[in-house]
Amino acid sequence: MFCLQSKVTRYLILTFACLISASAINLFLVPHQLLSGGIGGIAIILYYLFGLPIGTMTLIMNIPLLFAAYRLLGKPYTMDVIFGTVVFSVAIDAMMFLQNFPIVDDSLLAAIYGGVFTGIGYGIVFRFNGSTGGFDIVAAIVKKYYALNMGAVNFSLNCIIMLVAAGFFGPKLAMLTLISMFVAAKLTDKVVAGFNNKKTVMIISSKSEKIADEIIKEVGRGVTFLKGEGAFTHQHKDIIFVVVNLTQIGKIKLLVDLLDPMAFMIVQDANEVMGRGFTLPGTQIEEMIKLKNSAVRK
Repeated sequence: MFCLQSKVTRYLILTFACLISASAINLFLVPHQLLSGGIGGIAIILYYLFGLPIGTMTLIMNIPLLFAAYRLLGKPYTMDVIFGTVVFSVAIDAMMFLQNFPIVDDSLLAAIYGGVFTGIGYGIVFRFNGSTGGFDIVAAIVKKYYALNMGAVNFSLNCIIMLVAAGFFGPKLAMLTLISMFVAAKLTDKVVAGFNNKKTVMIISSKSEKIADEIIKEVGRGVTFLKGEGAFTHQHKDIIFVVVNLTQIGKIKLLVDLLDPMAFMIVQDANEVMGRGFTLPGTQIEEMIKLKNSAVRK
């Protein structure tokens, strides 16, 4: 029962994501004669030239790719792609009426906002392990059989579309579309990676115990000791590892500088953090300190 509910929830989220991207195409891209990437971009070119429905053409052009995916990538992958492709294609045509209500008048703003919302939609789809078909299928097949990077394959195919668009509609449309595609790619990556950005800090010091205690008391974050050994000196040390919010970095730097000015500290980005203290309820630091102090007194 739980598995069924999970699948239903996932497909509802994928549907919502497809609606976001389809709305963005009709609200921002098409009213300003802009394109999107992939098969959808080809469908939009056909719409501009011959008036053929974008969603219908997207679905038709995906049929041979879906057949190839079934033969070469397996049934489970293809079933998810079929769902995403059908919902996305139907949503584009169902929302064509939005073309009559453009939100912005400026083509550059339309390219930016179109990229933002299509990127959010695609990002949600990819985050939940879905796909809207198109060049994603081609890239997956090429990666499986030729070990090429999926991003590079997608980019190359989209560049070909841009060259064709520039030939038909002029360089301005192609350049604005590139801006939209760049913004969409950035937002897609951001949504897939997660907005829960944190910082990881690693500290190598001869006073690691004292620094760790102060981080727990003053910053309120749990600390992990990693075992390290110097390659030259072969000296063993406890390396402090801690994950913090961006606003807590300054306090940690100050603590480390006060306790050991010679300490070696590395601060790195963490795209997404899951677990106790972040996505799960954290252990109360104050209670931990009280327990530790009472144990020391005993």
